[in-house]
Amino acid sequence: MESFRLEVDATRSVSALLVKPDNPVACFVFAHGAGAGMGHPFMEKVANALFDRRVASLRYQFPFMEARLRRPDHPTVAQATVRVAVDGARRRFPNSVLIAGGKSFGGRMTSRAQAASPLPHVSGLVFFGFPLHAAGKPSTERADHLVEVKIPMLFLQGSKDKLAEPPLITTVTQRLGARATLHIIDEADHSFHVSRRSGRTDEDVINETATTVADWLTERGTSDRCR
Repeated sequence: MESFRLEVDATRSVSALLVKPDNPVACFVFAHGAGAGMGHPFMEKVANALFDRRVASLRYQFPFMEARLRRPDHPTVAQATVRVAVDGARRRFPNSVLIAGGKSFGGRMTSRAQAASPLPHVSGLVFFGFPLHAAGKPSTERADHLVEVKIPMLFLQGSKDKLAEPPLITTVTQRLGARATLHIIDEADHSFHVSRRSGRTDEDVINETATTVADWLTERGTSDRCR
C-alpha cells in the first residue's frame, strides 16, 4: 500500500492510498461517503477484496473529511477532487483501464463530475449504494444527471437501502438502458450491513460486491484492454 497526497488546488491537498496487486486488470478510483473517510473499515475491506481479484484501488479524502468537518464539500470542490484523484491514478497506471465511483456521496459526486465533463481515460463508473433520495423521501431527481453519462455504470444496491428504494433504482437503471447494470444485494442496507437473521455476514456482502465488479469488468471487455 502506498500513501501520498493529491493537490486539489493552491490551498487544499488531501490524503490518498493506493493498493496495487501484481498485474492489475484495472484501477478503481474509489471515493468515500459523506459520513466516513477513506480509512473506514468498509472502504478498506472492499479495497482488499478487489486486490484479491487483481483490481487496484486508489482511495482518497475529500477536503471536508481531511479537515475533519461534518458538512460535505460543495459539489464543485468535490468534483474537482474527483478529477485530481483520477489524474493521480492515470499517472500511476498509464496503460491500464480506469474505473471510478465510490460509496454513496462519493459515487454521486463522481457521476456528477462525469456528467459535467467526461473524466479523462475513465471507462466505467461503479456505485456502492447510489444515494437516490433522502430516507423516507422517495424520488429520482438525484439521478437526473445520469442521462449525460455515456460510459457503462454498475450500481451495487442493498435490497434494504433506505436511500434508494429498489423499485425506484430499478426504474432509473432501466431508463439508462444498456449503459447501466443493477446488482441488488439481498438483505443489505445502505451501509451494506446484513442482519444475523439473514444467514449472511457482512464479509459475504463485501465479497459479493467485489466479485460483481470483477465480473462486470470481464463482461464489458474492460479488463482485456489493460495490457
